[in-house]
Amino acid sequence: MEKTPRIPIPESVRQYVYQRDKYQCQRCGQKRQETKLSIDHIIPLAKGGSNDISNLQTLCLSCNQKKGSCKNTDFKRRFT
Repeated sequence: MEKTPRIPIPESVRQYVYQRDKYQCQRCGQKRQETKLSIDHIIPLAKGGSNDISNLQTLCLSCNQKKGSCKNTDFKRRFT
């Protein structure tokens, strides 16, 4: 499997993903008032995931660090 090149996620796309996910971590449910949120690739680029909007989700920094580059089904969107 070939690694997908990392490209910066445009701010407009980031805002769209945050809004779509209701500014809520898709793993633990924390909201932006409770924690710092980040954009995550559901299927990591290192595992052949794409930069497509359907492969992006909102995670808090804690859940994003726990996920790392694994392709664990626990880290699929749950709240949208």
